[in-house]
Formats: sequence, structure tokens, C-alpha cells
Amino acid sequence: MVSIITVNYNSLEVTCEMLESIRKFGGQQVEVIVVDNASVEDPSEFLRNHFPEVIYVRSEKNLGFAGGNNLGIKASNGDFLFFLNNDAELTEGAIEMLLKLFSTNSGIGIASPKICYHNARPGSEPDVIQYVGTTHVHPLTARNSTLGERELDKGQYHIPQPTAYAHGAAMMVPREVLKKAGMMSEDFFLYYEELDWCEQIRRAGYDVWVEPNAKIYHKESYSVGKISALKTYYINRNRLFFMRRNKTKAQWMAFCGFLFLFTIPKNTMLFLAKGEWKNLKAFLKAIRWNFTGQNIRPVSTPLTFPPPKNLKSEFINLQS
Repeated sequence: MVSIITVNYNSLEVTCEMLESIRKFGGQQVEVIVVDNASVEDPSEFLRNHFPEVIYVRSEKNLGFAGGNNLGIKASNGDFLFFLNNDAELTEGAIEMLLKLFSTNSGIGIASPKICYHNARPGSEPDVIQYVGTTHVHPLTARNSTLGERELDKGQYHIPQPTAYAHGAAMMVPREVLKKAGMMSEDFFLYYEELDWCEQIRRAGYDVWVEPNAKIYHKESYSVGKISALKTYYINRNRLFFMRRNKTKAQWMAFCGFLFLFTIPKNTMLFLAKGEWKNLKAFLKAIRWNFTGQNIRPVSTPLTFPPPKNLKSEFINLQS
């Protein structure tokens, strides 16, 4: 069985669109878990009436992307966990192709499908690719590249292969892998947690793959917004945080030199030139967070999770 886990935060409409796509293309051997991350309006009644098959988990505190998904893990029973953003939509055969990939290679610890940008009429024109894999984060610049991004999907990517990182919008993990690698770190809250998790899974002895024959559509940045101080803060805070957790001391020191000599001056000038004061403040706050003695959970002791439980109720309320 596959447990499809998604996190909702003040975006019930797109969550319902995702759930409809699961009804259409999810198949029989799935359970669907919706974790509500302290939305202003509790969607439990609506989901109970319109999607009674859904296992619903409510947190009274916004736990972020990792925290919300970790709640979903604790409520799940599947042999495979498929993390699907609530602003994504499933396509026919996607789950089956991912399961087939895992069946052919026991060394795979996490895999993502090909991800295309959502449009008004999927399938009516060539899709635009968002993701078919990535490069590794560079030890000096802390940057990496997404493969296939903005290319028209003409079938040029069709061979499953290893990649540096899975994509948080859609990623499948066997439950057995979590017993060794643990769950996602909740220290990130938003952005970079899936990259950190891939490094965690890789250290546990597994590989990261992409299966381009499976596809989902993604409504990019629906909840946070394409340009916002919140996004500026967490992307920059967690880029540094990722480097602190996953690079050697020498690599971290080299990166800090690049950061202070190039990255900070450049971004400060760009924000000033555009008059983006809130984004500038968020950027500088993100840098400061990493140099003010913040505690870091050691990567050698990842979060663990309890064994799955047979749920007596489909609706659970978790106070946090």
C-alpha cells in the first residue's frame, strides 16, 4: 500500500483539486492523509463531507513543511510513503511507475517523478518542465541547478537515473528506509528540508533517483507567493543552515568567505536598487540567524518515528 501524504495551509481549494486527481489516478491500494498545518479555518468538516476516504490530521500549530509531513508519517500505514504537495496534481500511472522503479533497485532510498508546471489545460500543449533531477549543491557557492527546468517536454527525458536531490513537491520513500534514515529535520520549517533529507538518506546507504516516466503537475509557490519576504528569509536562512549541517568544516569556512565577500554585498545592492526593503531586511535576518548560536540537531541522530498504527478514526486532532 502507498500512503499519499500532503500538507494543507490556508489553501483548501487547491488541496481539493489535488484530492480529485488522486481519486482519478491514485489507484486502489492507496491511503490519503491530509495534514492541516493550523489553517485559519479548520477544513475538517468540508473534507469529512466531500472526501470521507481521507485520513485527516489537524495540528493547532504551524509546524512547517517537514513538521506537517512528519505528522503524516506517524499517521500512515503504507509500505511506501508518497509526499505530494497540496498544490500538485497526480497523473495517470505516476504511482505505478515509481513503485516499478523501487522494485527494480533495492538501493534506491527516495525518488521523484518528472515535475511539470501546471497550466489551465494539462495535456493540451507541450508541458513545461520544472524538474527532472538536480546537480549537487556546490561546496563554495551553495548553489545548484535543476535539470530540464523551463524546457518543453518533448519526451527527451525518459531514462530513470540517479540524481543529487529529490523534489519536495513529489517524492516517494519506502518505509524501510525511514527506519535507518529517520524523518525530515523540522529545524528548517520551510525550504531545503528535502535536500537535507536526501543527504540524510544517502548517509544511511541509499541512492536518490528521478523517474521521468512518472509525472505530476505543480502549481509553483502557490501558498507562499513567488516573491515575498517570507520566502526570501527561509530560502537564505536554510541555504546556510544546509551547508552547516552537511558540509565539512573546511567547506563551511570556504563558503563563509564567499558569503561575506560576494553574496552579501551583491544581494544587498540588488535589494537596495529595487527598493525591496522588506526583502533586504529578511535577507540580513536570515544571515544573522546562522551566526547567533542557534542550536543544530546533529545529523548523526535523525528524528525517529513510531511504528504505524491501525487508526480507529479517520479524523485525528493533534495538539502541539
